[in-house]
Amino acid sequence: MAFQLSPGVQVTEKDLTSVVPAVGTSIGGTVIQAAWGPGNEIVDVSTENELVKRFGKPQSSNNRKWFAAASFLAYTNTLKLVRAINAASYNATSSGSGATQIANERAYENGVAADGMWTAKYPGAAGNSLKVSFADSTGDGTATYSAWAYNNQFDYTPGTTKHASDNGSSEDEFHIIVIDEDGYFSGTAGTVLEKFAGVSKAADAKDSLGRSNYYKDVINNRSEYIWWAAGPAAATTWGSNNVDATTFAAGHTQAEAVVSLSGGADGTISAANFISGYDLFANDELVDVNLIFVGDAEATVGDHVIDSVCEIRKDCVVFISPLAVSVLDNAGSEATACVGELASYTRSSYAVFDSGWKYMYNRYADSYVYVPCNGDVAGLCAKTDDVADPWFSPAGYNRGAIKNAVKMAWSPKKSERDTLYKNGINPIVGFPGSGIVLFGDKTMLEKPSAFDRINVRRLFITLEKAIATAAKFQLFEFNDAFTRSQFKNLVEPFLRDVQGRRGIYNFKVVCDETNNTGQVIDTNSFVADIFIQPARSINFIQLNFIATRTGIAFEEVGG
Repeated sequence: MAFQLSPGVQVTEKDLTSVVPAVGTSIGGTVIQAAWGPGNEIVDVSTENELVKRFGKPQSSNNRKWFAAASFLAYTNTLKLVRAINAASYNATSSGSGATQIANERAYENGVAADGMWTAKYPGAAGNSLKVSFADSTGDGTATYSAWAYNNQFDYTPGTTKHASDNGSSEDEFHIIVIDEDGYFSGTAGTVLEKFAGVSKAADAKDSLGRSNYYKDVINNRSEYIWWAAGPAAATTWGSNNVDATTFAAGHTQAEAVVSLSGGADGTISAANFISGYDLFANDELVDVNLIFVGDAEATVGDHVIDSVCEIRKDCVVFISPLAVSVLDNAGSEATACVGELASYTRSSYAVFDSGWKYMYNRYADSYVYVPCNGDVAGLCAKTDDVADPWFSPAGYNRGAIKNAVKMAWSPKKSERDTLYKNGINPIVGFPGSGIVLFGDKTMLEKPSAFDRINVRRLFITLEKAIATAAKFQLFEFNDAFTRSQFKNLVEPFLRDVQGRRGIYNFKVVCDETNNTGQVIDTNSFVADIFIQPARSINFIQLNFIATRTGIAFEEVGG
């Protein structure tokens, strides 16, 4: 506190109620190829229905990354998803040039070249299903309003808005409609997707709630399907402010007022495009993610995520499955092929490799599809967080049941499981009467260590993330006995709680003059050594049944 310069009473408060905060451990992350939705940016998705709404249905049964994302959402409701696009992923536009890419809202705000009046909100051939039409009191440019094909969708003929009238202007009002012409979005051709009634041609127009009623703003702020690109070429008054005697003349042609968007293209998505998507997860200060999975990505993608995302962040785990050729129609050689794939990966405790491809129902095509199980294994970790804690194993009969699996492409037998497990691959097995189960909890770390188990790696991620978050409040404080004691009093109750919840066997926190020497203090540093004995999951059970002769006491044979 400051020194007082004259007599008086000074009251201060000291907050000693700080605690180690709870941190997220169940946040998934992945990159998919999709027909619709923002590209090259992270979008939060909570359900499969929302996945469909934001990114469209799976483009085909081969879109296995999409199905891996849907599989993850069967276990939990927090997924950060990126849609991969490439340079040839184009938005459909009024002109149909096939040369416009607006990946996301940020790209639109950075400037878009006019390509007709409208452009599809996102890249992809799906945008070619959109039709946009509008009409003012004069009609759609050729037909009168009463002959406009969509006049029955609105309650009145547009004319002059109240805001324009109050400012001495006239004829600023018109209606806009967005149609699913080919039926991609709705499933029925000709379905009305959006209607915007009574919007204004005036840049300063307001509605009754005080919001902008300028048609450009209305479309950009409220439409889920289109962006504004330009006004009608000959409509010189559109976009002007309301001033006395301004008449917002029609000036539009029918070609502008009734247009089917075209030129949209998906582009061929490469491994480099997926890598660019995963790189969006690399900054731990900007993105909170814990469980990254890669679908059917090739090894170059998965290994990049290990090296350039998880090993850099050190607070998340990537989940990987074998390639389809290793486990589909490869009878007798599956285990060898899976082990062979490991040579392409960095052996890390921040990575988990499973053996599974499941056969699941594709309700969008009324068919079945094989899907890699890494989305499921990541989902099991999220489910484990919900029903237990991150330091519990996600494997086994209690927490390891794989959802929505009709059968496995390959269910390894005991000898094959032995081969997989000693190499750090977690078998997924179908057991008669017990369902399909994740039957291992190893990370991809090659050397024997406590960190070669999923539960231990996730335990330390949780502890490190939570304690580091709390520790940042020690920055710029004095490195003295008070601060060190305060830190210990913050951390030890948290670790006791984890111990009580079976996450650790024992712990010790050292933060005193023994590790905060004069040299440490003089370099403006602060050191705390936190010793942890992690709890271990049971992987092997031995049951000894001993038969004895009648009349023998169990004590005589060591019972």
